Amino acid sequence: MKKNTLILLSSAIWGMLSLASCDLSESPYGFYSENNFYKTEADAEAAVNYIYDAITYIEFSRAIVFLGDMPTDVLDPKTSTTENDNQQLDEWKLESFKSNSSLGNFYKYCYITINRANAVIKNVALMNIDEKIKQRYVGEAYFMRAYAYFSLTRNFGLVPLHLEPVETLEQSTVGAAKSLDELWGVIISDLELAVNNLPFFEKAEPGRADKTAAYSLLAKTYLYLASAKEHNTPKYVDMSLNVDDYYIKAAEYATKVVDNPEQTVFGFESNLLDIYDVEKPDGKEHIFIMSMDRTGIDEGQYSKLSKMYLPYVSGGTIYMKQGNTDKMIASHDGWSEYVTNTRFYNSFEIGDLRHDWLIVDKVYNAAGEVIASVADKKLSYPFCRKFIDPNFIGDKTSTRPYLIRYSDIALTYAEAVGPTAKAYDLVNYVRNRAGLSNLEPNLSLEAFREAVLLERKYELAFEGNWCYDLRRWNRLHTDIEAAREQGLSADMMVFYPIPSMETDLNPNL
Repeated sequence: MKKNTLILLSSAIWGMLSLASCDLSESPYGFYSENNFYKTEADAEAAVNYIYDAITYIEFSRAIVFLGDMPTDVLDPKTSTTENDNQQLDEWKLESFKSNSSLGNFYKYCYITINRANAVIKNVALMNIDEKIKQRYVGEAYFMRAYAYFSLTRNFGLVPLHLEPVETLEQSTVGAAKSLDELWGVIISDLELAVNNLPFFEKAEPGRADKTAAYSLLAKTYLYLASAKEHNTPKYVDMSLNVDDYYIKAAEYATKVVDNPEQTVFGFESNLLDIYDVEKPDGKEHIFIMSMDRTGIDEGQYSKLSKMYLPYVSGGTIYMKQGNTDKMIASHDGWSEYVTNTRFYNSFEIGDLRHDWLIVDKVYNAAGEVIASVADKKLSYPFCRKFIDPNFIGDKTSTRPYLIRYSDIALTYAEAVGPTAKAYDLVNYVRNRAGLSNLEPNLSLEAFREAVLLERKYELAFEGNWCYDLRRWNRLHTDIEAAREQGLSADMMVFYPIPSMETDLNPNL
């Protein structure tokens, strides 16, 4: 995905204002504003790329896992002699959350995404360019605004609603939305507008969203709300929605992904390892994926995500076996930031390839000799290898966060509809691909949904989902050991506090 060179920073604006009284010897040149930028299709595309660019910043892309998996039993933080932000999340140190930098960065970049999306919605709609291109770009902006608010609301609850570009200081200090109904209503409305404007991809375009992505996020939204209210999740239980109606809507939109003749690009990968092949970012599973590539100049254009999962071994190239073959795949070693939880590692069903193939307990040298293993304690933990780039260039890789996968939406459909033949088929495909037998037949609705939830834990592990699944099922306070030890309640864990870096600047929060 091309990067936009238009950089609009508030500090730069204030800097120019401070020079207003100076005697400039030459006129300013090369300054982009709304008056001279939104003129051509290339301008519109650059503005849309600028939206997507906001989520590739490392403070956001890494926080996806810090917020989505680190606070659960899937991951542990890097061992440290001093407490750090990710230990705070893992241990649910609530008193430190307002100043937690992972939470603060995630919040900040969501709003950067929103403001950039608002600029496109406002300006591109008025441009005199090809109507289909205009519709697509506006649709992408609505999708990304919805994606950012979806991310914010699941984490922080009632947050400020910005539906216009922030162009004055006063606009930056609006108060929080009045209710979850209002906030989630905006998300649903934006996604419906995205659906109406976006085309289906004829060929996947990594880093961008199409109509399938909008249908997918609508399905996830309706499932989140239906299940949260059904399970009496604090705050959600008070929303004015009908649980059965929202499950139906979740199934309706998921159907448009998993059973839609117009949608011909996305589907199941038959081989588990193909999902995580960095040379296949346009693979069938990847409904919405980030755009990093090892050829990028700056981090964010390329990725170091793999180093977060891998332990340090020797400071050089390491090798691991590819599936159940003798073929070796190379990688650098890493920083041990995302440490696989031992109990989680040991909780997989026997024969689950998501354990045997996607979590590594020994590494080799180029000659095929074991140089470190969990057994000999030279490998400090079994590590996730979903994010491996054998063609890495130094620290540069093409490993990308998987934001929406086809299997996620297949399991969303199954949980929403319950134990129908179609739902069983979808869940069983996921299980069979992982080397497991079919799910027990003839389950009750409650038992089937419970089984689907558990399947999500193993299928989507290390991709930043499990904390939200536990939250919407109202299980954070019961399933997280740190929460039980501290006696934390569901009310304490349903949302993170809005970061103090925001509340200190905004008197209306």
